[in-house]
Order: sequence, then structure tokens, then C-alpha cells
Amino acid sequence: MDFLTDWLTNWLKELLISGIMGNLEGLFDTVNAKVGEIAVQVGTTPAAWNAGVFSLIRQLSETVILPIAGLVLTFVATYELIQMLLEKNNMHEFDVANIYKWVFKTACAILILSNTFDIVMAVFDVSQSVIADAAGLIQGSTDITPDMLAELETTLEGMDLGPLLGLWLQSSVIGLTMQIMGIIIFVLVYGRMIEIYLMTSLAPLPVATLSNRELGGTGQNYLKSLFAVGFQGMLILVCVAIYAVLIQGIATGGDPIGAIWGTVGYTVLLCFMLFKTGGIAQRIFGAH
Repeated sequence: MDFLTDWLTNWLKELLISGIMGNLEGLFDTVNAKVGEIAVQVGTTPAAWNAGVFSLIRQLSETVILPIAGLVLTFVATYELIQMLLEKNNMHEFDVANIYKWVFKTACAILILSNTFDIVMAVFDVSQSVIADAAGLIQGSTDITPDMLAELETTLEGMDLGPLLGLWLQSSVIGLTMQIMGIIIFVLVYGRMIEIYLMTSLAPLPVATLSNRELGGTGQNYLKSLFAVGFQGMLILVCVAIYAVLIQGIATGGDPIGAIWGTVGYTVLLCFMLFKTGGIAQRIFGAH
């Protein structure tokens, strides 16, 4: 009878261990894929991310928004000319040099406005160049290696049936949680790129106000926001690098329950900090 009981216990332990390892392997594979995708996505320029969307945004910006921005620039230049003529005692103290200054300033504004899309793309090219250089300096893998899982399996084999059953239930629930975390990471990373496209599509409107001292705050804040979104990728990459360092010690501590919850904890922390990167970048560049 004892032999039968021992055989049944060992069979159940093997079944539970196989189930736990299956949950963990799928869990870690999902995390590895999503986190690895972050590093690839933040290092991609808007032009290379999706050629079809990029072409659509460029056409909208240059054919729909740019003519409206031209009207805005006309209003701004006219308003500035009227202010310039009236501020000197209602044209009684008129300086011809101011007209030349206004013409030159307006010509520069027109030149900038007509090349707005290229200027915006140059901002992202600069930020992506910095991100690419940083990616070469940041070392560390975010992968949970097979060696870690093998060590974890050895630890599981020494556990009793009761703790194994509890651990299997926890690993099943946590597997669903990590799937949700994967969706959140996907939304954050892809949402940043969509935000870049949306900001780029309307770029001529705020740029048209740059030449005016009173209205130029709109354009200046837009440029700050542009740099903030671009360099947000750098902060995301730093978050991933920190995650890579933290995650490497998870499955080597000999505590399988701690390993599972440690993975969940660090991944939740990664998602939380990814949410914060946008606000941090805006504060750094003074955008609002």
C-alpha cells in the first residue's frame, strides 16, 4: 500500500512540476519577446517603422495642414507688421530698417514652414541616433535563460506535493497576468510611435507661429514636446537596461515562488516606469 501511495505521490509531483515548468517557460518566453520588442521599436525611426503610415502622414501634413498653416503664418506676419508700424507713435517715427527686418523674418518663417516635415524628421533622426549609440553601450540580456529554468526545476523536485500544488495554481494565475502585462507593453511602445505620427501630421500649424514674439510660445512648446517624445525612447531603453540587470538574478535564488513573483514584480515595475517616461521627458525639456 505504501508503494502505491509513493508511486501516486511521485506521479503527481512529476505532473505538477511539468505543469509549473510549462507555465514558467511560456511566461518567460512572453516576457522575453515583449521586452526584446521594446528595444527594437524605440530604435526605429518613424520613416522605417511603417512606410505606408509614414507616407500617409506626410501627404496629410503637406497637402492638407500646410495650406492652413500658410494662412496662420499670413495672419501672424500681418499682425506683426501692424504692431511694428503702430508702436512708433502711429507711424510718426517710421524706420525703414524695420521693414527690411520684417521681410527677412517673414522669408525665414516661410522657408521654415515649407520644410517643416523635414525639420521634424531631423529631430527624430537625432534622437534615434542617440538611442542607437546608447543601445551599443547598454549591456545585458532581458532573457530568462534555460540554465535558470533547469536550476529552478531541480529546486521543484525537492518540494513536497502540497507546496507544488499551490505553486502550480499561482503559476497558472500569474501566466494570465503576464499576458496582460505583455499587452500593456505593446500599447505603450506602439502608442508612442502613433503619438509621433499624430504630432508630425499637425506640425505646420504650431511652426507657423514661431516667428511672432507673442504667439511663438505655441511653436516653442511644440518643439519641446517633439524633442521630449523623441528622447522618451532613450528613457524607455534605460528602463529596459535596468530591468535586464534586475531580472538576471530572479531564478537563481533557490526560491521558486519568489522567482515567479519576482518576475511579475519586475515586469509590473517596468510597465509602471514605461508609463512615467513620457512625463519625465516632458519635464526634462520643459514641455507642457
